[in-house]
Amino acid sequence: MESRQNAKFILANFKSPRIKRKYLRKYSWLPDVLRLKGSIIGRIIGPVLTVTIFAVLVAYAWFKGQRVVLTNSVVPLLSVVVGLILVFRNSTSYDRFWEGRKCFSTITSNVRNLSRMIWVNVSLPPAEDHPAHILGKTPVSALTTAQLKRQKIEALQFCVAFVCAVKHYLRNEDGPDYDDYAGVLPASFTRFHDLGYTTAQGRSSPDSYDAASSASDSTNNHSDATKRIRRKRSKKPLIGHAAASASTTPLLSNSHQTVEFHAYADQMTIPFPLVIAHELSNAIFRFKREGLLETVGPAGMNAMSGLVQSMVDQMTSMERVANTPIPAPYGIHLKQCVTLYLFALPLTLINDLGWSTIPIVTVVAFTLMGIEGIADEIEMPFGYDPHDLPLDTYCDDLREEIEFMIERLPEGGHGVHGYDDGEGDD
Repeated sequence: MESRQNAKFILANFKSPRIKRKYLRKYSWLPDVLRLKGSIIGRIIGPVLTVTIFAVLVAYAWFKGQRVVLTNSVVPLLSVVVGLILVFRNSTSYDRFWEGRKCFSTITSNVRNLSRMIWVNVSLPPAEDHPAHILGKTPVSALTTAQLKRQKIEALQFCVAFVCAVKHYLRNEDGPDYDDYAGVLPASFTRFHDLGYTTAQGRSSPDSYDAASSASDSTNNHSDATKRIRRKRSKKPLIGHAAASASTTPLLSNSHQTVEFHAYADQMTIPFPLVIAHELSNAIFRFKREGLLETVGPAGMNAMSGLVQSMVDQMTSMERVANTPIPAPYGIHLKQCVTLYLFALPLTLINDLGWSTIPIVTVVAFTLMGIEGIADEIEMPFGYDPHDLPLDTYCDDLREEIEFMIERLPEGGHGVHGYDDGEGDD
């Protein structure tokens, strides 16, 4: 009796293992064939239904005895042209998508290398007296260890802020007035006073900057600094002032520089990522001038400057993708050719297939329009569409890496005695 009860209990609690979709895909296409979420069906359902309704009308007219037959000698020639155009269109769009991914991954790699070099190689010169047996001069720095660490954290903040600024710039969201800059952009770096860009404490920087965000004075209408970049159809408003918060993350440490925004930027503009790149180059120059890069020498400084230059180069490459959409006449002509082909197709098939023309034309329309819809979906990979590049995820991952570096990884030690300043060389 007890064994029967145990058997019933086991059968009642037994559940068949649930096979996940990602594992089932290895053995069958069925999960993806029946899948609607993530497919292109939602984008092309309207045009496909239009072609289907036209096929129904043609079949009904044929059924009533009307002569709606078209010769079958022209449509095959048109199908070859449509196929070639669709292949080229899809290939071009994916090239743009892949180019955007490569450029953004290169920026990520450059930021990782630059942040590591700054965190390890920027160090104070030795505190003890210069040994007599070592040639060259030993630089003297008035900075303390805490002050140097604050400067290095600020430089790492600019590294992450550059990636976030590139993301917003490609989305036509220029300026520092976005929530994800909180904890990334140094707290005292930006301050609104109309628009513009200058620095306090006499540091070298650009003279102006047109921030594409809503200023405190709502009566002023300012131009968009990224007006050259085409706005995505699916662009969502993300304007929200980055309120100062007392976060405990290491990227929220105090900075020692203030940037003001002034109105004269309406005449002269510069993208916000270039402002941050300028501050990075300025930080590297200060490290060298204060004798904090003697462990790596001029070659190390040149390597850091080269990484900043590569970051700007990759931003320019992605800007080229954003600024150069597929020519409008090409897209219009492609849609016109596909539409003419699909509307002519039922007229050539109705005499042979009858009512079966309707599902066949629907399948052909779904295939051809789906290819064009996919190409249109991925040609601009920097927006908010579900299939665009997950730039927010890339930026969040990079920010987490930099925070881990600051919190857990050790800095470099002191520098070395002596360096060759080039004096006396002939």
